[in-house]
Amino acid sequence: MPVPYESTGRTRQKQRTRDALVEAARSLLEGGQTPAVEQAADAAGISRTTAYRYFPNQRQLLLAAIPDIDRPSLLGEEAPDEAGARLDLVIAGQVAILRRWEPQLRAALRLSLDQEPRTPRDARPVLRQGRAIAWIEDALAPLARTHPALDRRRLAVAIRAGCGIESWIWMVDIAAVSRKEAAALMRESAQALLAAALARHGE
Repeated sequence: MPVPYESTGRTRQKQRTRDALVEAARSLLEGGQTPAVEQAADAAGISRTTAYRYFPNQRQLLLAAIPDIDRPSLLGEEAPDEAGARLDLVIAGQVAILRRWEPQLRAALRLSLDQEPRTPRDARPVLRQGRAIAWIEDALAPLARTHPALDRRRLAVAIRAGCGIESWIWMVDIAAVSRKEAAALMRESAQALLAAALARHGE
């Protein structure tokens, strides 16, 4: 199995070079571009030949530029006990992530829609980790006690369908609503789905 270029020799310097390329790619994404490896190299002041040692193609560069939001929960230690209040906090956290990382998440969506990855390494899924579903399930955890017959996973999937980057792009680009209004619609949709599920189960 080949060893990644940055894992051999002068690893600290190579990590700095890799980080510079990733930051350059992120800055270009924030500026509305979808950078090729050459563009990131030029922006970082690194030779193109060197850049290709780290990122052989655009897809791998963009994958590296996507934030790794590895958080088990969006709720803090003082999270409320009521499911609706918890859900509000999670949707607010999700919106904050969308607003902070919108250009990178747009790039991730484009990569996820790419049906023809060139190599097995390029086939890595981008938007399929299901973290947001887990965050929503965490918000709905009190329902295990109050509404044990309610399928919390199914409800979490339904809520997630209306509060991810896909919905955000549709509202902002297609429906032409403001980002503030998109955030409000996501919250209202999540609460409406929760209320409908509770109504079906006797509340």
